[in-house]
Amino acid sequence: MSNQLIKRSGVLIISLILISIESFSQFKDVNFLRSGPIDGAKYLQAYISPFANAFGAGLSGDWYNTAKPHKLLGFDITTGISVGIVPTSAETFDVSKIGLSSSLTGSGLASTVAGPDNKGPLMTYKSNGITLLTFNTPPGTAWRYVPVPIAQIGLGLPLGTELKVRFMPKINIKNGNVSLFGVGLLHSIMQYVPGNKLLPFDVSLFAGYTKLMGNVPVDLQPDPGLSAYSAPYDIATSFNNQNLKINVQALNISAIASLNLPVITFYGGLGYCKTKTAIDLTGNFPTPVLVTPTNGTPFVQYNNTGIKKGSDFPNMDINNFSGLRANIGFRIKLAVVTIHADYTKAQYNVLTAGLGISFR
Repeated sequence: MSNQLIKRSGVLIISLILISIESFSQFKDVNFLRSGPIDGAKYLQAYISPFANAFGAGLSGDWYNTAKPHKLLGFDITTGISVGIVPTSAETFDVSKIGLSSSLTGSGLASTVAGPDNKGPLMTYKSNGITLLTFNTPPGTAWRYVPVPIAQIGLGLPLGTELKVRFMPKINIKNGNVSLFGVGLLHSIMQYVPGNKLLPFDVSLFAGYTKLMGNVPVDLQPDPGLSAYSAPYDIATSFNNQNLKINVQALNISAIASLNLPVITFYGGLGYCKTKTAIDLTGNFPTPVLVTPTNGTPFVQYNNTGIKKGSDFPNMDINNFSGLRANIGFRIKLAVVTIHADYTKAQYNVLTAGLGISFR
């Protein structure tokens, strides 16, 4: 694979990795993080979960387009796009049911990142009964489809086994970066059936694991209407190092079968999939503070005591899905060129299409 193709794949992945950059309007509408580490993390999880799940579902796909392993040292190079589809039930969530503390209140349905492109309920952040901050929940993207581009190599091994590898080194894009690694094994069951070479179909077992790591910039600045920070923090530079670190893992274990005809192959699989997404924040984040002078009226201010570091936010593990997956598709082979497409039915459905070259 050329360096240019790798870079183009990286551009696609980082822009689609939860579409965080575009969905958050360059991460400028993250006022919920001002409410403090615990509530801010809970809201971020609820907001971004649908794309995290859809992205993980996409990473689980496009591993195979036939159940027949390559012969020894046979190989293929395949590229494709798997589109994870967010169910309509995940377009909104009730802000009163995500476990927010009594300091952050609001009611009604808010958009997730995949939900309607409208601002949601008004949220109020208070301390000792005094309002520190009010904000509307951020809009969604009105987009339920999360494309995940994949490129991989398959290599025939002894004993009816095929090794599949996905890899992309760390690529820096738009102040962020992304890297990917995946490995899978396909093992023929038909080889143990007498007379299998006379049969037009194959059956194999497959297991594949993919891990994607991304780093996306965030932008949360102090409210310019309130007093600025004093040393050692510089309001112009101290909040320019905010990042969202994303780690997505996807596991696919399936039994697959294919009907092999001269030009076209029909294939399908039934198995188990599981995804896991971990999110961490790094950098300095400003939160409003209630100042209560000895004599005088309490007031709200941004000061050094309100600065929260990324390590102050709890680890965020997305409530990912796991369960049965079933897919069906077809592959057309013209000489050494292959074209394939399939549909996967799961909690987060997936559409896949791709092409490649295949030898032996």
